[in-house]
Amino acid sequence: MKKYIEKFLAKQDSTPGFLELWTNPYYFARKGLYEHIVRLAPYIHGKVLDVGCGMKPYAKIFTMRKYIGLEIDTLENRAKKKADYYYDGKSFPFGSQEFDSLITSQVFEHVFNPDQFLTEINRVLKDNGYLLLTVPFIWDEHEQPFDYARYSSFGIRHLLENHGFQIVISEKSIKDIRVVFQLLNVYIYKKLSTKNKAIKLLAMLFMLGPVNILGTFFRLITPHNEDLYLDNIILAKKVK
Repeated sequence: MKKYIEKFLAKQDSTPGFLELWTNPYYFARKGLYEHIVRLAPYIHGKVLDVGCGMKPYAKIFTMRKYIGLEIDTLENRAKKKADYYYDGKSFPFGSQEFDSLITSQVFEHVFNPDQFLTEINRVLKDNGYLLLTVPFIWDEHEQPFDYARYSSFGIRHLLENHGFQIVISEKSIKDIRVVFQLLNVYIYKKLSTKNKAIKLLAMLFMLGPVNILGTFFRLITPHNEDLYLDNIILAKKVK
């Protein structure tokens, strides 16, 4: 039973469906990211590099020739992630202009050296290759102590343009009242002190599920807010 619950919770994390409306504390954030990435997936093709790939949750979305995952070289990442290569946090272990496309999702806020990071992305990407980047705007501190920054749409545009990229599409995910309900659920979830996964799942059903339902309802009757949103979704092209 315990293994089933753990597997269920892991699967729901990045691709939430109807059942996860009741059990996923990050339902709105994950659903928003997934929908945006699916919509932009046709731009990602050929030989693809996923920087900060984790468990490669989006690999099946893309039509590509080869999909390579890259992670920081730590014992934890080697034990828990599905990376094909590991690196020192500075230089990617690949040649220049080696990839047709590159994705990095919910990683950039954990990068302490953003200029060097974007320089490496530019270096390994072919001319006119596409970069798909997602990064939070409003979110709690996570993966402490390796959470370094938040970026507005203007800030991330400025950084990318200064590193040889042209913005093709810039979108904001969850730009409505669901932001408030999402942050409320994060607060509740982090304060559920029990380590028993079965009890935690039951608590989520009765506490987090109703919040997700309310957020879904109030989204229908309240206006959008372009200035208050969870994540930036950026598709950019390397131009120099």
